[in-house]
Amino acid sequence: MTQKQLEEYLWQAANILRGIIDAADFKQYNFPLIFFKRISDVWDEEFEIAYINSGNDTTYAEFRENHWFDIPSGCHWKIIRNK
Repeated sequence: MTQKQLEEYLWQAANILRGIIDAADFKQYNFPLIFFKRISDVWDEEFEIAYINSGNDTTYAEFRENHWFDIPSGCHWKIIRNK
């Protein structure tokens, strides 16, 4: 599959998922999800660094001071995605 074919395939998949929503309005649904996913990924990366630096102390790694973003308990991407 070429790059062009992949792009066309993904565009058609997005059209199917989008349904009757105008393409210009679709970003209002998509961008917040992408941002939320990225925040969760950054939190995971920071957690891993703090966990290793603290000698595998989970409590320390979860301190808000170790993270750029505060994700409330039960609101991480992985949890929301599973629901």
